[in-house]
Amino acid sequence: MATPHQTGPFYGPGGLWKKKKNRNEDPAPEQSPYTGDEKPDLEQVSDASPTRSPSRKREAPPLVRDLSPEERAHLEKILVAKIDLRLLPMLILMYLMNYLDRNNIAAARLAGLEDELGLTGTQYLTAVSILFVGYIMMQVPSNLFLNKIGKPALYLPTVMIVWGVISAATAAAETFGGLIAIRFFLGFVEAAYFPGCLFFLSSWYTRKELGFRTAVLYSGSLMSGAFSGLITAGITGGMDGKRGLRAWRWLFIIEGVITIVIAFLAYLVLPNFPRTTGWLTENERQLAIWRLDEDIGEDDWVGSQSQTFWHGMKLAFTDIKMWVLMVLVFCFVASGTVTNLFPTVVATLGYGNIQSLLLTVPPYVLGVITTFANSWHADKTGERYFHITLPLYFAVAAFIIAAVTTKTAPRPPAK
Repeated sequence: MATPHQTGPFYGPGGLWKKKKNRNEDPAPEQSPYTGDEKPDLEQVSDASPTRSPSRKREAPPLVRDLSPEERAHLEKILVAKIDLRLLPMLILMYLMNYLDRNNIAAARLAGLEDELGLTGTQYLTAVSILFVGYIMMQVPSNLFLNKIGKPALYLPTVMIVWGVISAATAAAETFGGLIAIRFFLGFVEAAYFPGCLFFLSSWYTRKELGFRTAVLYSGSLMSGAFSGLITAGITGGMDGKRGLRAWRWLFIIEGVITIVIAFLAYLVLPNFPRTTGWLTENERQLAIWRLDEDIGEDDWVGSQSQTFWHGMKLAFTDIKMWVLMVLVFCFVASGTVTNLFPTVVATLGYGNIQSLLLTVPPYVLGVITTFANSWHADKTGERYFHITLPLYFAVAAFIIAAVTTKTAPRPPAK
């Protein structure tokens, strides 16, 4: 028999699937409930369905059921690689710009924003924090809306265009009040992206695959910190005063335009869900849907009628894990806001503005490496608790050292 590398559903019609069916002595199976765009009987799809009869047992679609374990593993590996290539590069790039447009105010401070707008006292910190007011207001409603429409390939790039326009408009701010208004609406729109991406990824990957993919996505935020320092250093050194604009205004204009361009490219790349996407073959679609059904008892997004606002809210508020993780994320994000002052803190060590911006890059590079290593090991071992808490212990120690010491080794000053 031909090997899976020579034939099969991923390499042409018939092939591996057909050979398996010809070897099978059983009668021809019934038509799979996973074909085409038809909405399946929810009783056959999900244990979580309130209408599912306890006596009914989910069965794999015929083209999946007829595979041997070795053939299934090989084909699933190819499918996951194809999904990775299609989803992750664009999602990472979009999240990089999401975080860059949110946090570039820290670099803009060294590029003249605070001086030109005449910010005094706590006004800069107010401009930083007001973003999170809009962010908190929009996160949950945005995901409920995304679940309702079931079109992430349309929704996520659209909100990216809007936040790109708002970010670029920061360059037009002339007063503290104008800056506050722009930052509020920037947070309001940007809030749609990260929770939307987590929902999106969970509709494509199984639990054992999701940890590393989430970390890969989150690496976009870490890389944004590195790129922010590099971009701002270049703009400050070469564009300050061009066409009568200070460097911080050019920073928001350039990064906002880049965001809008990437968003238009995302329309061409991102898919929706396995059930509704057009770039998978029918065989691939059946396997992609069944993987999720097999993993957690339900597949990807089926329809807004079966996944209502209130049902999703009830599941969230009655899950104790959600509350525990919410507290962890609250503390993590609250402590992480120090990144909004990172360039300023580095500048207090006696370096010039451009040197300070460049010195903000290495910690983010280290962060990407450790994030990848930690999440990869968590997925491989299946252990979660220590992979979540151990990095936090190191973070606590690092914050304590930064706060209490002025020694040369932990805080090297300029020569």
